[in-house]
Amino acid sequence: MARVKSGKVTHARHRKVVKAAKGYYAARGTNFRTATQAVDKANQYATRDRKTRKRNFRALWIQRINAAVREIDPALTYSRFINALAVAGIEVDRKVLADLAVHEPEAFGAIVTRAKAAVAA
Repeated sequence: MARVKSGKVTHARHRKVVKAAKGYYAARGTNFRTATQAVDKANQYATRDRKTRKRNFRALWIQRINAAVREIDPALTYSRFINALAVAGIEVDRKVLADLAVHEPEAFGAIVTRAKAAVAA
């Protein structure tokens, strides 16, 4: 049986890794062995940070809602506002609430007013 050389396959694999390392500093972007390590670590970070990004956005939405609620009524806190929404039966998620607070403050103010009225009643 004839000997099979794997030059084409190996070259393609190396080229794929080095292409993924495009833009990396020094040998990390050109040297296959170093690029392999850099790309593997970058993929680990990417996997981990997809979860972290969800956490960060939720925290950002909560901060925006809290700031907007306190601007309308300084005595009302974020947690009391979320409780008031539940009592009023208003089911709007935090992402939408934060977007309303930033881009449509009058609509957000109407939601806050309805939630406060539900708690007072």
